[in-house]
Amino acid sequence: MRTRWYGFWVGLGLVLALTTAASGQRHHDPFTPSEIDQIRDASWEPQQRLTLYLKFARARLVALEQMRVDPKTKNRAQQTHDALDDFRLIYDELNDNIETYVDRKNDIRKPLKLVIDADTEFQAKLRALKDAADVRAEESQKYEFVLTDLLETLDTSAEDHRKLLAEQEEASKHGKKYAKATGGKSE
Repeated sequence: MRTRWYGFWVGLGLVLALTTAASGQRHHDPFTPSEIDQIRDASWEPQQRLTLYLKFARARLVALEQMRVDPKTKNRAQQTHDALDDFRLIYDELNDNIETYVDRKNDIRKPLKLVIDADTEFQAKLRALKDAADVRAEESQKYEFVLTDLLETLDTSAEDHRKLLAEQEEASKHGKKYAKATGGKSE
């Protein structure tokens, strides 16, 4: 009888521990159901998919700006932190998708030019937030880490995107030269 109860309690404890661990691993999904559908529909089209990520990231920054100027906003620091985190998650997805398309050997020169332009735009908007004079120090401390981390990520990614575009441009030139030299035939 004792071993049954012991087994029951051990089993119950194990189930609770696994449930708690699984729930702790869940993270907020920054995408709406509509956005998820759009991304899914564009899964094999680099131009379309990367453009969607840019659109969604841009929308998060616009919402952040609107929230920050709204005098009715409650808990502005936490909302700013959450909006920056949503932007970061979307931007990370953008970078993950770029890596995937590069691994697949897709020509993503056109969408990369859009990404590079957006990098500059995003950097300017986030630097403006960081340098905002009208933000109290105790408020900015609540999102300072995520903002600083995000700016570093943007700086690194922008440089990587420029290098990748240069590499793809160079590969395209060699590919065209190679095709001309062999009469358009590949080996």
